[in-house]
This record gives sequence, C-alpha cells and structure tokens, in this order.
Amino acid sequence: MKVSRAISKRNFYSLLWHAGFLAFAQNFMDVDTIIPAMMVDAGGTAIHIGILTAIMLGGSSFTQLIFAPFISNYSFKKKFLLSGINLRIFALLVLGIILYFSAKSVGNYEIVLIFLLITIFSLGGAFANIGYTDILGKSLDEDLRKPFFSIRQVVTGVVLISSVFIARHVLGSSDYPLNYSYMFLIGFLALSAASLGFWRLKEEVPSKMVVKNPYHFFQIIKSELKQNSKLPYFLGFINTMGISITLLPFVMLFAKENFEIQSADTGNYLFFKVIGGVLTGLILFILSGRFKYSFLLKLNAGMALIAPVIMILVPGISTFYIVFFLGGIIFASYTITMNGVLLEVSGTSNRALYTGIAGAGNILPALFPLLGGWIIQNHGFLPFFILFMVLILSSFYFIHHLKCRK
Repeated sequence: MKVSRAISKRNFYSLLWHAGFLAFAQNFMDVDTIIPAMMVDAGGTAIHIGILTAIMLGGSSFTQLIFAPFISNYSFKKKFLLSGINLRIFALLVLGIILYFSAKSVGNYEIVLIFLLITIFSLGGAFANIGYTDILGKSLDEDLRKPFFSIRQVVTGVVLISSVFIARHVLGSSDYPLNYSYMFLIGFLALSAASLGFWRLKEEVPSKMVVKNPYHFFQIIKSELKQNSKLPYFLGFINTMGISITLLPFVMLFAKENFEIQSADTGNYLFFKVIGGVLTGLILFILSGRFKYSFLLKLNAGMALIAPVIMILVPGISTFYIVFFLGGIIFASYTITMNGVLLEVSGTSNRALYTGIAGAGNILPALFPLLGGWIIQNHGFLPFFILFMVLILSSFYFIHHLKCRK
C-alpha cells in the first residue's frame, strides 16, 4: 500500500510545522551549550558532564534497541510518537519549575533532579523517534524525502537564528538558576506547539513486524545482518562517527574551566553553532538533487577531525566561536545523512525495527562520554581530544564500505 499524494503533502507540511516549533524550542534546551552550562553552574564536574552527555546523546539512542521490538508489533505508530513527545514536554515543564524554586532553597538535590528529568526527556525522545522514523518513511513519497530533510534544516535554521537572540537575552537576564528556569519554561511552550504537527499527521500505511520475545528480536537482527550487506557497516559508522555529536558539551566544559566564560558567552557560542547549522542546511537544500550521502559522510568526518585540532593548536576564547560553528555544521550534516542513510538501508516493513537496530550502533557514543569524563577528570583534555580523533578517523573505513547510491 502506498500513501496518496494528497496525504503525503499534508504530512510534509505537518512535519515541517513540528520542525519549526521544535527549532524554536531547541535554543532553550540545547544539549551542547545550555544544558552542559547549566550543569557546570549547578556545581557539576567532568564526570557529571560525561554522564549527562551519555544520557542525552548516545544513551537515549541505545534504548531504542529496547523500545523497537515492542513498537514493531503494532501496525500504526502514531500513539507512540505522541506519548514520547508528551514525556519530553512534561520533563521540560517540571525542570523549569524545579529550577525556579531552587533559587529559594539550599542543597545539592537539584543535580539529582536534573539528571532524573533529563533522563525522562531523553528517553521520551528515543521512544518518539522510532514512531517518527517509521511514519516519515511510509507517509512521504520517496521523491519528497531528500527535499524534506534539506528544507527541514533550512526552516529550522531560520527559526533558530530568529530565536537565538531571544535565548541569549533570557540567558543573560538573570543568574543561575532563574535564567535556566525561564529557558526551559519557554522551551516547554514551544515544544507543546510543535506537538500539534504530530496530532495532524495522517498515518494510513500499516507497517508491522512481529517480534515475539527478546530472543526472537536478536534472531531477527542476526538474520538482517546476514541478508543486508550494508547493515554491519551502517552500525560501524554510527558507532564511530556518532561520537562527533558528543564533543561540544566537553568543549563547553573546557571553556568554563579554563576561561571562566559567562552566560552571555554561552549565548554567543549557541549563536555560532546555529549559524553553522543554518548554512549547512541551506547549501544542502540548494544541492539536494546533486549531492550523494557518501560524499557528505566523508565531509562530515573531516570536519569532526578539524574541530579538536583547532582546540589543541590554538586554544583561546575566540577559538570557541570557530569550534561551535564547526559543531553546527557537523550536527546538521550528521542529522541529515543519518536519517537519509537509515531510510536507504531499510524497507517499509522493517523501518521501526531498523531504528531500534540503529540504537545498537550507539553503544560507543553512549560509553564514550563516560570514558571522556573520566579521562578529563584524571588526565586532562589532551588525551580526550586525541582519542576522539582516532575514533573519528576509523569511521572512514565504514563510510567507504557503505557505498550509498543516493
């Protein structure tokens, strides 16, 4: 069964609605700048940043391996998509309220609550992403997919640029914890508006793969690894290149510890990250009919190698602007290619399952921030940056063997 052209266009615009408001919310809950800076201001150490980054980035994706077998048994996934985003909305609201009232109390309990609520926020996103990927793949015509990924980046970029000035103002308007409280409450309102796009989605094409139990699930994975020659290389690519999006929280820690940057500086770094992502999305949108994922994967890996080299050779406050600009490019291009390659290596019936399998590819991105936090705490930043570059360099092997045709 194929989705009708009319429904495909309706879903196209519904998904763009969600992307636009999500982009507005993103500046107020940014995982690379706002949340790590909040943790440091709350008294967090390198170990705390490592755990937080593991939860937000690699860890949340890894849990998709647990959620996918359950969700795959259902023909329609919209209810799971809505459940996941509602969990994220709830977590932001409670986090904003807790930070607001923590200004009037003493003690370190807020660090524990921050971890708890960020965990709920991240797991909600992982849960929703399985349904999102499945619905995206079967509810848009194939010829609309690549343009959607590119124009989504442009739309989100325009909104990000517009809202980053508001975020910078809110962040510098007061001290911790009130400034972060206001940030998360605004993020809660924007994410609530974004969820309306999901409510409007029309899911007409059923997609189901029966998974009886965990043993059966791993048997299916084993079978898919044998039948799909690209899948092992795809998992290898995620395991290595996936750590690229875990770098910026540690860059923020480096800046906080060595240069004592303020909240206004955090807002400026967020701005440069946004600019990098916007330019990347705009260029890829213009070239959406020309570029191939294989080229973009290699370019992304090259950018990820350059960022820590700059940190090592030219340390300084101005260097962070360049690094966060590169970070925006890396994040945007990785997001576009990751989703596009996943759709290329999977099919309609097994797409939710493959989203879960992709979670297995996040074992290293989940563990790397924990190891990175320990290395920084005990040996400094240089060994951390060197290990990061070695792993990124190894991703070229898997990119070469993926041989993406689109």
